Amino acid sequence: MRTFLAIVVCKVLRLVGKLVGKGSSLPGKYALKLCPDILRRVELPQHIIAVTGSNGKTSTVEMVAAILRAAGKTVVYNEEGSNQIEGVTTLVLSHATLSGKVHADVLLIESDERYAAHSFKFFHPTLFVVTNLYRDQLTRNGHPEWVYDAILPALHSDTRLVLNADDPLSACFARGAKDVKWFGLDKCAISTDAPTGVYHDGTHCPVCHAPMTYDYVHYNHIGAYRCTACGHSKHATDYTATAVDLENGLLTIDGSVSVQLAFRSIYNVYNILAAYAACRECGVAAETAAGVISGYVLKNGRMQTFRLGAHHGTLLTSKHENSIAYDTNLRYVAATKADCSVLVIVDAVSRKYFTSETSWLWDIDFDLLAQPHVKRVILSGQYCNDLAARFSFTRVANWSVEPDIAAAAAALKADGSEDVYVVTCFSDRDKLLAHVEKEG
Repeated sequence: MRTFLAIVVCKVLRLVGKLVGKGSSLPGKYALKLCPDILRRVELPQHIIAVTGSNGKTSTVEMVAAILRAAGKTVVYNEEGSNQIEGVTTLVLSHATLSGKVHADVLLIESDERYAAHSFKFFHPTLFVVTNLYRDQLTRNGHPEWVYDAILPALHSDTRLVLNADDPLSACFARGAKDVKWFGLDKCAISTDAPTGVYHDGTHCPVCHAPMTYDYVHYNHIGAYRCTACGHSKHATDYTATAVDLENGLLTIDGSVSVQLAFRSIYNVYNILAAYAACRECGVAAETAAGVISGYVLKNGRMQTFRLGAHHGTLLTSKHENSIAYDTNLRYVAATKADCSVLVIVDAVSRKYFTSETSWLWDIDFDLLAQPHVKRVILSGQYCNDLAARFSFTRVANWSVEPDIAAAAAALKADGSEDVYVVTCFSDRDKLLAHVEKEG
């Protein structure tokens, strides 16, 4: 009876939530109050894929869903990105019959890294993808090794792991695991000899804490690492980016599979690799997976184009409190050839909790914007002065401050026709989009 009641309450609240444009977590919250072990009681699909990590979860899950559906699979997944246990419960019960059966070939779950152990307490994914583990939301997550410890209880012996071989910390999940598949990137034109960025989290081995060396690095501390003491090192990869040409937007996987990159970022390469590996492990043909992700434009709004007067604009969504997300988008701007202006907005540190903690700004390599083609940088939003303090310690000379986002957009609109790049977070994205024209 409790199972039936929890499902009914969840479905009703979900319907009401859709009518008012919200409610992806609340229905699950009330269902769990009525029946705390409801996720044990429902009948789930044979294939359950989970994706977690500091960055790339939403993008990877979206591509996995698109590939599986192209392969003829019926997929249920949390498209709204509500990825804690309440959101997962809403997802499952909303697609369950009143008797508790979820009719789908695949249940695909984006899981918050801190809450994965809670979400998977009563059922286990058959395939678990970990994209990466980085510094992320200091006030919420602390150190990446703390997040590692939070994820570890969610991994079970009957689950196949799909891990990023180039990330020294998330690779540690393979220790003691029976079934692991690896994805990673070979040395290529964008690789460097040493870690890059303001800080270096790969200095010491996450296993024994001895010094680590690198044969090559793709970005920050992600690359071919090797511990000088215990031997913890990059594992041989099952799914490999064997060639990357970001300038021409070309990616080659396993030496023969060609993918056109809609977003020419090394970060996008890793998301594509993770999605490709997961789907290949589900039996999807290489040509089917490549056909879907070649030229794939994400629908989650992480990257959008717009018009602002005579300017062509690109919105690059960077997760606040996550310096590597920012660094990746700044590298994207730095690699462009045409003259441009950059607008950096920090108006709300988080959309989920209040904090005015901005120490993470000092972890971002804003010196990447010290390029001849970056003609001006405008700092805007409530925390523009925090940004200004950070920029005063960079090599970027052509920056200015405009606290009001609307005024910053108006100033850009009134002057010039160069490309414009806006770097901000989900929480501040719409504050800019309200003042621009949708392209196309």
